[in-house]
Amino acid sequence: MKHQKPKGTADILPSESFKWQYIENVSKEVLDTYGFHEVRTPMFEDYELFQRGVGETSDVVSKEMYDFYDKGDRHIALRPEGTASVVRAYVENKLYGPEHNKPQKLYYIGPMFRYENPQGGRMRQFHQLGVEVFGSASPQTDVEVMLMAVELFEKLGLQNLKLVINSLGDVDSRKLYHQALVDYFQPHADQLSKDSQKRLEKNPLRILDSKEKQDQQFVEGAPEILDYLDEDSKDHLEAVCLLLDDLDIEYTVDPTMVRGLDYYTDTVFEIMSDDKVFGNITTICAGGRYDNLVSDMGGPETPAFGFALGLERVLLTLESLGVELPRPQSLDVYVVGIGGENVRQAAFKIVQQLRQAGLKADKDYLDRKPKAQFKSADRLNARSVMILGEEELEEGSVSIKEMTQGRQDKIALEDLERADFAHRFEDKLNQLTEENGED
Repeated sequence: MKHQKPKGTADILPSESFKWQYIENVSKEVLDTYGFHEVRTPMFEDYELFQRGVGETSDVVSKEMYDFYDKGDRHIALRPEGTASVVRAYVENKLYGPEHNKPQKLYYIGPMFRYENPQGGRMRQFHQLGVEVFGSASPQTDVEVMLMAVELFEKLGLQNLKLVINSLGDVDSRKLYHQALVDYFQPHADQLSKDSQKRLEKNPLRILDSKEKQDQQFVEGAPEILDYLDEDSKDHLEAVCLLLDDLDIEYTVDPTMVRGLDYYTDTVFEIMSDDKVFGNITTICAGGRYDNLVSDMGGPETPAFGFALGLERVLLTLESLGVELPRPQSLDVYVVGIGGENVRQAAFKIVQQLRQAGLKADKDYLDRKPKAQFKSADRLNARSVMILGEEELEEGSVSIKEMTQGRQDKIALEDLERADFAHRFEDKLNQLTEENGED
């Protein structure tokens, strides 16, 4: 029986995986400059963790969770996002303790799972890079994290980006706004979509995020959260805006942006792309402040801020823009063996010596003819080929051929054991290249 990958998943083959590695490596370099450290959490957790952490009224929990009961009758869910798991790890491992630095700056990279209709940039198994900062209520933390996301995208070569921010206020502001939305939408309840009718009872803010046309006509005239912020939340948003202005960062305040997860408070933001690959403007990075989530999950009162970005969407945007990501360094040496078993054994030893010297090396393992071995060297984009035959083995040497123009020379096999062989090898290739130029 021929098997196929599950719907909404993808095989990332070597011809593509180098792009993922590049994005991850650039991300880690940027995160390192901002003082972030990696955390790795399980890919599945108790269902209740996401129900409490993400919010039972969110689409993620109500519609998109991959959940099941295991053999111990435990209700388990594949993680649909990273923040709840990182908060659980923060609380369980007491990273808020006095022996830990504050604020705690953590990041994660890994697969997430949501049952949704697969489309451009949306998969059922997708990959996120996320960051979380615990212990700082400062508006500077909000801006620092947003700028870090912008810097990351710039280093990757992304364009056509737009930073959008809003404030969802604190708990008291949200209660006032919650009631204002109920009062506004209730007279139109029978005209709302079924999902929005349910949200009206539990979390009317989610109606503002509805994409249904029948809801949009009412969303346009809905009360705005900014009119219900208390003084502290107004001051926080104003401070964020002043910091962005001071740094000449372009942004837009969108009072209708509520984000899809229930734990956000005060500052929320999205970085959007209007690149044509998505058909319309779409979010490629989003996050915000969640000052109550740590305490809601059993920890001490801890302000927090974070974001997540989808690697698939970043890759789609890069490809659409024609951004060429650098391929891995080519193979330094491909060893071609011409002869019997003694030559093959000697070639195998040479490859190991080259690797121990710090060079990227490979050879043929299928006993192919020399012509086929040279073709393999070409396919692997080898900088050079070492040719070992019976004659070379007898005289204790090996031929080295620079592949750009084909000039070659010999080196002694005993030189491979020298501590400075990698440096001598580089000099030899440079010499052959220069001699090619002179010809």
